[in-house]
Amino acid sequence: MIFLCRGTAWLLGVLVALSMVLDGPLSAAAQERVVENRLGMTFVLIPAGTFVMGSPIEEAHRDISEVQHQVTLGKPFYLQRTEVTVDQWRAVMGRRWLARKRGTGDMPVVKVSWHDCQKFIRKLNRLTGGQYRLPTEAQWEYAARAGSSTAYFWGNQIDCSRAMYANNPMKHDDCVGAFPRAEMKPGQPAPAGSFVPNAWGLYDMHGNVWEWCEDLFDRYETVSTVDPCETESGKDRVRRGGSWFSSGPACRSANRAYAHPMSRLQNTGFRLVMVPPDRNGASSDSQ
Repeated sequence: MIFLCRGTAWLLGVLVALSMVLDGPLSAAAQERVVENRLGMTFVLIPAGTFVMGSPIEEAHRDISEVQHQVTLGKPFYLQRTEVTVDQWRAVMGRRWLARKRGTGDMPVVKVSWHDCQKFIRKLNRLTGGQYRLPTEAQWEYAARAGSSTAYFWGNQIDCSRAMYANNPMKHDDCVGAFPRAEMKPGQPAPAGSFVPNAWGLYDMHGNVWEWCEDLFDRYETVSTVDPCETESGKDRVRRGGSWFSSGPACRSANRAYAHPMSRLQNTGFRLVMVPPDRNGASSDSQ
């Protein structure tokens, strides 16, 4: 399916997705646009489609690593509606993890390395019998854009009413004191889902916390690609989305960042992909 426009592509994508998951043990849930697992983690169905990844040369603050190229995602997938929260992390990993974590249980979990995320995923898969993983970098940007081609899903300018960013009293402080809710204190992220979602119902794709992706960080292919995921070259893992610690431009859909996979950073968390089953009940994921 070629990604044509937000409304048409979404409808066609959902129909394609539903046709792929009519059988199998999770078929009843997989037919839904939004599903929730038994731990209360909610996932939104993202349609297959084609989009232009990266940023145009005229986009303000773009980096040379954001070379535009066409990407096709050949299968629909479920992406978590919010970042993984502290409560969700503890439900899987136990309370010994993050014992000194400040904030409420609905805050996004941070100070987790890429390897910590993999441990969480393995345990979650065993507990639920499902198949979860980190999104690829291409899946992440496709979902963040939700049909848009601008710097952010709403347009080319960001302000403090749109996302949690620049809430850092020590450096980027444009939004310090701008958030009316009591739990939105300076020097930390907001509770997950505090801002308006994008057109596909995903929260905090811009700002709040950086999100780990599956890929190793490397230069983009400049040719059209299908279901890309870089696992062969590089030593650092991709992070996307910007954070409360960052400036506004760091939250752009195309902006790329990276960190060593053992890093546990106060501004970095993650969200998950849930892989729908194929017609025989097996994972339909090709990654």
